[in-house]
Amino acid sequence: MKHLFLVRHAKSSWADESLCDRERPLNARGVSQLAPLGKALKAAGAFDGEVYCSNATRALATLEGALPENLLPGHWHTEGELYTFDYRRLIAWLEQLGDEPLVSVVGHNPALLELAQWLLKHPPEQLPTASFIHIRLPIKHWHQIDRGKGKLEAVMTPQDYSYAHFERKLKKKARTAGDDPARDIPKALHHQHDRLRQLERGVILGLDDEFLHQYRIAIRRSRAIAESVQEVTGDKSLAKAVKTLKRHARATGPLRDLHVFLQDLPQLCGHNSEVQAALNIWFEREAANSHKKLVKRLQSKRYQDSMEQWLNLIDSRKFHKLAGSLQHKDIRKAVEHRIKGFNKLTAELMHTSPDEDIHRLRKQLKRIRYLMELDVRTWKPRLKVLKARQQLYGQFQDLHVQIELLEQFRKTAPEVLPAALSGIIETLGERKADARKQILTLGGLDGAPL
Repeated sequence: MKHLFLVRHAKSSWADESLCDRERPLNARGVSQLAPLGKALKAAGAFDGEVYCSNATRALATLEGALPENLLPGHWHTEGELYTFDYRRLIAWLEQLGDEPLVSVVGHNPALLELAQWLLKHPPEQLPTASFIHIRLPIKHWHQIDRGKGKLEAVMTPQDYSYAHFERKLKKKARTAGDDPARDIPKALHHQHDRLRQLERGVILGLDDEFLHQYRIAIRRSRAIAESVQEVTGDKSLAKAVKTLKRHARATGPLRDLHVFLQDLPQLCGHNSEVQAALNIWFEREAANSHKKLVKRLQSKRYQDSMEQWLNLIDSRKFHKLAGSLQHKDIRKAVEHRIKGFNKLTAELMHTSPDEDIHRLRKQLKRIRYLMELDVRTWKPRLKVLKARQQLYGQFQDLHVQIELLEQFRKTAPEVLPAALSGIIETLGERKADARKQILTLGGLDGAPL
């Protein structure tokens, strides 16, 4: 069995017309593709064998920027023959290889894509820059390769493994004027539904944490809009859908908490590399297990059916009619009711109140914000104030979760650097206490639109 990775170089520059084609460098977007490409190639196993690269400047820059630090120089090679646009030359080159079980080729289109189309019965139609194809070949020797003998294992593009490249041409929110609920609300929910479905592949691949973060935002925003419509109209037909969306959002929480913790870990540990290494190993394993559970959920028939049902609901005439029944005065009344409840809870908050009380206020803030967003023009100035406050409550919650995670680790491995671990927990506790003080000084919300 042989494995072949065909890797197209990253985006190149045509700015300097005096350069010959072989000497063209990468452009800024090409450079930005390298680190995520390297992570994706490593995860796919492309560096587990021999790596061969065209001697063109753009191909070499791609390989050098994508190579993992621990790959020994003897495992990658520059080959002038790979600077070609003719797939037949690539076939001839492959046929003379030795017994390497896995080979990665960094080269150029159309040769790479046409080679894949020659090897596969159902090949991909495109191979954009910084993309790669993984092909499995049921042969013992490379000279046995033949038309249609390969099996496609994976195709991956920058839009699959990098959120920054995924979002280049996509909108986070639907373009709405904010003054016609009958039109704006279904449009916003439909947009969020489409965005959720597009983000799912990135979440499942798990190569960029930002996919999960944006997926959470989209599903929580969808739930919040539906919940707000239900609250303002008093219609109970949305209750089941809101409950389902809430369940989906909750399922993403543990993994997102671990992502945030791992991102903050270097800063938390300071210069103590030993404790950082121990925590990193343990929490990366926890994140991997949590990711497996989430992937299983997203690929389940129950999840797929629920998303189809949600789409049918927001496209229904009944929902459009319900959205159209919203009046500015009704939205304002619901906002004022929520603010009144928030201010009551805030007045009861003390330095000794349990963390759950602040967590409850944080959720109330989100509900108020999403209600206001049903009538953006009326509440726009207040929304800015609300978002700033919401960020502070979010910081408090993150610190609360990080302390809980560290306590969980300490119970599991009490012998691992107890003094250093206690110091980190103490520092986080001080930050949380400071955030609590800031929250207590804020007081209640003004319920009148500016």
